Amino acid sequence: GVPVPGVPVPGPSLGSRPCGAQGRVPAGVHRQVTAEQLRARGNALFQAGDHGAALAAYTEALSLSDAASERAVLHRNRAACYLKLEDYTKAEADATKAIEADGRDVKALFRRSQALQQLGRLDQAVSDLQRCVSLEPRNKAFQEALRALGSSMHEKMKTMSCTDSKVEQMFQILLNLDEKDEDKKQKAAQNLIVLAREEAGAEKIFQSDGVRLLMQLLDTAKADLMLAALRTLVGLCSGHRSRTMAILAELGAPRLSAVLGVEHEQVSLAACNLLHVMFDSLKEGLQKDFRGKEDAVVLDSSRDLKLLIKHLLELLVLEGASAHGRDNALNLLIKVVPRKSPKETNNSLSLWVIDQGLKKILEVGSTVCGSSGSLPVTENSRMSTSVLLSKLYEDLKCDAERENFHHLCEDYVRSWFEGHELPGKLRAIQTVSCLLQGPSDAGNRVLELEGIMDSVLSLCASVCEAHQLVAVEALIHAADKAKRASFITANGVSLLKEIYKHSERDSIRIRALVGLCKLGSAGGTDFSMKQFAEGSTMKLAKQCRKWLCNEAIDAGTRRWAVEGLAYLTFDADVKEEFVEDKAAMQAMFHLAKSEDRSVLYAVASTLVNCTNSYDHEEPDPQMLELAKYAKQHIPEQHPKDKPEFVKRRVRKLLTAGVVSALACMVKSENPALTNSCRELISRVFLALVEEAEDRGGVVAQGGGKALIPLSLEGTEVGQTKAAQALAKITITSNPEMAFPGERIYEVVRPLVSLLHLQRTGLENFEGLMALTNLAGISERLRQKILKERAVPMIEGYMFEEHELIRLAATECMCNMAMSKEVQELFLAEGSDRLKLMVLYSGEEDEKLRRAASGTLAMLTALHPPICKRIPQVTVHWLEILQALLLSPSAELQHRGAVVVMNMMAAAREVAEQLIASEMLEILSVLAKDKDKP
Repeated sequence: GVPVPGVPVPGPSLGSRPCGAQGRVPAGVHRQVTAEQLRARGNALFQAGDHGAALAAYTEALSLSDAASERAVLHRNRAACYLKLEDYTKAEADATKAIEADGRDVKALFRRSQALQQLGRLDQAVSDLQRCVSLEPRNKAFQEALRALGSSMHEKMKTMSCTDSKVEQMFQILLNLDEKDEDKKQKAAQNLIVLAREEAGAEKIFQSDGVRLLMQLLDTAKADLMLAALRTLVGLCSGHRSRTMAILAELGAPRLSAVLGVEHEQVSLAACNLLHVMFDSLKEGLQKDFRGKEDAVVLDSSRDLKLLIKHLLELLVLEGASAHGRDNALNLLIKVVPRKSPKETNNSLSLWVIDQGLKKILEVGSTVCGSSGSLPVTENSRMSTSVLLSKLYEDLKCDAERENFHHLCEDYVRSWFEGHELPGKLRAIQTVSCLLQGPSDAGNRVLELEGIMDSVLSLCASVCEAHQLVAVEALIHAADKAKRASFITANGVSLLKEIYKHSERDSIRIRALVGLCKLGSAGGTDFSMKQFAEGSTMKLAKQCRKWLCNEAIDAGTRRWAVEGLAYLTFDADVKEEFVEDKAAMQAMFHLAKSEDRSVLYAVASTLVNCTNSYDHEEPDPQMLELAKYAKQHIPEQHPKDKPEFVKRRVRKLLTAGVVSALACMVKSENPALTNSCRELISRVFLALVEEAEDRGGVVAQGGGKALIPLSLEGTEVGQTKAAQALAKITITSNPEMAFPGERIYEVVRPLVSLLHLQRTGLENFEGLMALTNLAGISERLRQKILKERAVPMIEGYMFEEHELIRLAATECMCNMAMSKEVQELFLAEGSDRLKLMVLYSGEEDEKLRRAASGTLAMLTALHPPICKRIPQVTVHWLEILQALLLSPSAELQHRGAVVVMNMMAAAREVAEQLIASEMLEILSVLAKDKDKP
């Protein structure tokens, strides 16, 4: 078929505006010229061979430049300088920054591949060179470099893995205590890790007595050697159950557990990563056995799995273990014990952990910091414990299992509360707090044990700060629960007010304030349900903001100020004052980026309130009338929660830097980033991209990148909100700039999820529009859309009653029709696809006609057999084509002319039918029209 001459692809325009253009304030002319002058000077110095001076010029230019494109060029130029100066690590870092700005920057890609080559990371270097060749297939230099690297990599792998002696040689370098050449050691370690990533290399290390030698590296207690050993072991265990079991038998669970508990943070984290990989490999085996024991020799990995978990549980209460080692153990248990989905029927691992280790987990949760003999913990430990307890409780399937959980918790709390004097009572109350933050049902049960609530209230008045802290926090967490809130309002409010007014310690006052905030916000967003006197909510919020901005107070205490705002911002007056206080917003964002991840939920809640991105249904007018008649309470909206106020608040948050804070929160690999927390962040992002003019700025600050993981993991609502935000960005931005490099392919699955039937009409419509844009970019993207099984759903929406959804589906199909597989579908036996396109080309709706006739123009050009089929699908085909040619719209005439031309060229019998009609006269008239060349 002949190519379609100038048929415009229907669908929203991709836009040529540079991504993020709105997000930056243009630099002043004077500054821009200075940066350009410095860049020119750097270029001249580089040409002259003075690479050090050129580097200094580019670095100075970077400090003056604000424009993203200009900064990318400067990073690329600095990478060239670092390559010349043989500082390959910095060359890689600078080239990466340039690639992040533009994934198609071949110079930056080529420079990064050179740096990676020198750093020994050959697999990554090859990947960058392959990208260069795909972007510039005719560039001989790239082809030659790829060929050379491929052969050198092949040679290297050959020499490294051809004999056992090579592996032995690396171990000799690493284990030789007299070897002083650090570079040589580093290269040997790097080679070992790279080798272990390849299946052949991993097997070679394993067969060459590698595990015993790696064990010796672990026993050196030197951080760099331990890291090399742990990362090599990751390669050996990845996806290989039998090897994992053999390694576990040789190393022993106690040794791995001990490495996890070391003081060195990086080593502990690497051990955590290794254990996670081992768990995955062992669990994979369990699932295979469960499905039907395919292997001839069935290896029972469940024993090994439990052995590892047993040692992790023991590490939790081991006094010699480091605080972050304990956190890593909790994180591992969260990831590997509960079922991934309710479809898995077997929850035996959770039941086993509850029986064997619930009391050990509660030991961490009940730790009172600073008390004698307490376990070393971090500010994140209690939150991680609450999340683990919550996950275990959610994994239970029946009342009997839940009852057992409650009894174990109650026994543990009683064991501390009875007969241990004051320290025991504090441990018991701390356990209650931990449970209320996690499985609140269990928390409420222990709260009702005799004497607990009275102890909480009496300890709130204690003169000792540590005791008062424990009690006030327990009171706050109890206030969250509806059945307790009324009891505490009656008994605790006066006490909290007393503490707030008279305590001399900010750490206590701030917590008492949060308790008051929680009780004061019990009406939620309902303007008419105010718990406190007029104006007192504003005073509380003002005090929260004051504490939040006071850097003299420790971060752990300032976190509570955010907790207070999370409740107070239900009130629209508080929202308005908060977004006017730029210092308070930035202080909150700074906390969100800090090490203390337990603040994440409170920050996300505050932002959801400020952007009104929670669910609010419009009440049915008839139901309102009935409620008034029955004298029932009717919720009222605050006047400052109207759309124009919300829009203004969103702008203020964007200006204050909310996007970079959210992106940082999403990166957190911490249990505090729970699925419900992810959902809140997704809601905020959706509110931030509501206005098309804000989307470029959101993408420029990392919003697009952050939305992808949010759309793939979390609650169903959270994933949908994130996917919808991605769709909005894809519709109005150039997708290749918004999602550079491989990231654009990750966007497809979330967008396809918006086409599911349970989604709203707006979500369907935006998903179709976004896919239309992606389908128009490249064949690889169309293949990805096909692979995600989107085409049947797109077809389904072509029959939709709503005209905009029907149009969006037809436009999407038009762009998908460039794929061979889709063209074949139009010829499938018994299919009405082609008939629908021909009939839609004759509809009254001009946009629908344009999309359908554009699809016909594309199909008849790319797949000539379709031309013969058109006369067979409907008797009205001729009049529809004639109507296109006689249309007042030049675009429709053009499409009609292309279809007729393709049909004339395709088959003699079709051409005869066309000429026998009035088509020749119509074409003769159109051919003479000088206004439509």
